[in-house]
Amino acid sequence: MNNLLWNMISNIKNNQLARKQVMFQKKNSVCIEILNILWDEGFILGYTKCHLNSNFIKIFLNYKKKTPVISSLVVLTKPSSSFYYSTKQLWKLNISNGLMILSTSKGFMTIETCKKLNLGGKPFFIIK
Repeated sequence: MNNLLWNMISNIKNNQLARKQVMFQKKNSVCIEILNILWDEGFILGYTKCHLNSNFIKIFLNYKKKTPVISSLVVLTKPSSSFYYSTKQLWKLNISNGLMILSTSKGFMTIETCKKLNLGGKPFFIIK
């Protein structure tokens, strides 16, 4: 499960640096959940099911004035080492210019959604 997620994150980062417009990723429910968050926040233009092979999805990357919208993508936890934030710890974090995505008991959410629902979780990555 996590290998496809880490692969998708690094592919998005590398394809943005290479100024690609479209990338392909193997279809997975976890990856789709992350892509929905990235699309809602405006970091990607969208994604569709690939017509030639239904096991892949086509991701459309977003650029603003020919510069990538995602300037940095920092992975916080690795499969070998992980840590968790409680609800109280989330309120102390100040991430004003980025987006932190956490894995909670209700699925993947942004830090703002976790604060609204009063949930803690495992941080995955920060996008700036």
